[in-house]
Amino acid sequence: MNKVLSTLSLFLVLSLPSAAQEYQQDVNFFELQVTQPVHTGDKIEVLELFWYRCPHCFALEPYLNKWLKNKPEFVEFVRLPAVLNRSWEFDARVYYTFVALGLVDRLHEPYFEAIHEEQKRFRSVEQVADWVEEQGLEPQPILDTFNSFGVDSMVAHAADMSGRYETDGVPTIIIDGKYRTKVSWAGGHNELIDLMNYLAQRAQTERVN
Repeated sequence: MNKVLSTLSLFLVLSLPSAAQEYQQDVNFFELQVTQPVHTGDKIEVLELFWYRCPHCFALEPYLNKWLKNKPEFVEFVRLPAVLNRSWEFDARVYYTFVALGLVDRLHEPYFEAIHEEQKRFRSVEQVADWVEEQGLEPQPILDTFNSFGVDSMVAHAADMSGRYETDGVPTIIIDGKYRTKVSWAGGHNELIDLMNYLAQRAQTERVN
């Protein structure tokens, strides 16, 4: 009987996929040359570099939103608008204006949708303010905040970190300031979510050890 149970246990172990075998460093994910500081305290930071006008970032949103409802308790999610060239600064400034006014939860997804589903082309703060008014909010705070010192500082920080994270495109996911991965490296959207969870668990284990 014990021999039967031992054989069955061995079969089950061999049948279960091993995350360590499934994911290959320098194929599915890369380690940053210099580990970057995180701002999530004891929690593992999972950071998304994105750009509002990127269709791949928009396509990833539903998967991230679903993951956020069930993410591990030891993980904290952070967004960072990538600034890979001067033209990307505008949308980074839009995002940080939403942050400064406490409007990310209200406007982040609608702004994405306005660009990719309604084909809106925002090129000025006035156009953004007009759109915000269409969402039922006062437009003046947008105009007052868009070019503020606080937003200037956050955009400059985003530009600096975009380089430090060694990304050449978006969306890019950074795990605990140490690991970098993308949808294409993971093999798909659902595969990316699985890989994020694996790397987060790996990062937590490395912190303890």
